[in-house]
Amino acid sequence: MGDSAQFRLTKYSGNPIVQPKPGSPWEGAQTRNPAAVVHDGKVHLLYTAAGDIDEVHKLYVGRAVSEDGFHFERVGDDPFIAPCSDEFEGFDAGGVEDPRAVMIEDTIYITYCARAIPHWSFISGERLENPPTQGVTWTQNYRRGGLIETKDLVTCKRLGPVTTDDHYDCNIILFPEQIGGRYVMLHRPSGFKAEIEAGAEEAAGMSICFSDDLVTWVDDQPLIGAAFPWEDGKTGGSTPPIKTDHGWLVTYHGVQKRPENTDWHIDHHFCYRTGIMMLDLEDPTKVIARCPHPILEPETPFEKFGTVNNVVFPTGSVVLDDEIFFYYGGADTVCCVATTPLKALAEYVMQFPSTPTNTD
Repeated sequence: MGDSAQFRLTKYSGNPIVQPKPGSPWEGAQTRNPAAVVHDGKVHLLYTAAGDIDEVHKLYVGRAVSEDGFHFERVGDDPFIAPCSDEFEGFDAGGVEDPRAVMIEDTIYITYCARAIPHWSFISGERLENPPTQGVTWTQNYRRGGLIETKDLVTCKRLGPVTTDDHYDCNIILFPEQIGGRYVMLHRPSGFKAEIEAGAEEAAGMSICFSDDLVTWVDDQPLIGAAFPWEDGKTGGSTPPIKTDHGWLVTYHGVQKRPENTDWHIDHHFCYRTGIMMLDLEDPTKVIARCPHPILEPETPFEKFGTVNNVVFPTGSVVLDDEIFFYYGGADTVCCVATTPLKALAEYVMQFPSTPTNTD
């Protein structure tokens, strides 16, 4: 971890760029894990927000806008996306979080994680009275992937769930264009009954799948699992892929497993870091390069201490003048940004070619 040759993103000295708004009923406790998209010449952040941590903990998505990618102003006093209970059987009535955004042609597509009821309400005993099925996203309140489209970042249309209700699924990320005539999605499925019985849920890894219509997804297959000590707990997608001359540049998060009988909230072995890999341009199921070292890790007080300690969690990126702006959550509490030249990062990861298989 201390090798001076390792690549590191440059963290903005003015971090955090979006912080909780004291007294707000929907963003008073958390403003974290933002999607990012350039629209009408401005950078728009769509950030996860919560008004409380210890009570209901219902999750929303807020919006902020910037001229330069560093200095953001909130847009309006209300959430940009709120949980909805009257569509799609209420699969996202309990919370919407961790959005990712891509522009495909003239439409912005926003993927997100959804819960049927608020997280802490479920833990304290509340249950759905008449779930539409006995799927675990209803009976265990597991996260499920959702999809929203918008052309103007004002009016949004829900397209419904994009993952099934029989398992836990998160880190739902679209590629910014079709490949071979099909849409492509990264996600992290886990929580299947067989996995739970085998005690393997914590080792969840990234998968990739394809669709003709953005709603029904097929040809699902594993992409990567844990390969290095700093990601031995689990891996999952971070920001949407960026197209380069070398391939699809993809960030992911790795979680270092915490030792048994330790406090997850304060134990420093439990840590979210950010990795980088390159996928083949024409066949994104092929990992052609993967860096063994993280490019971002918790260092500052607002990354080390918060709702969940020791977390950097990138979920949005934009490219401005050949510079990548990575937007990330710090300690599940605030939004931050780090930058790096696109060419330099792409060339760096290509120094670590992978074996020609679908998984490392």
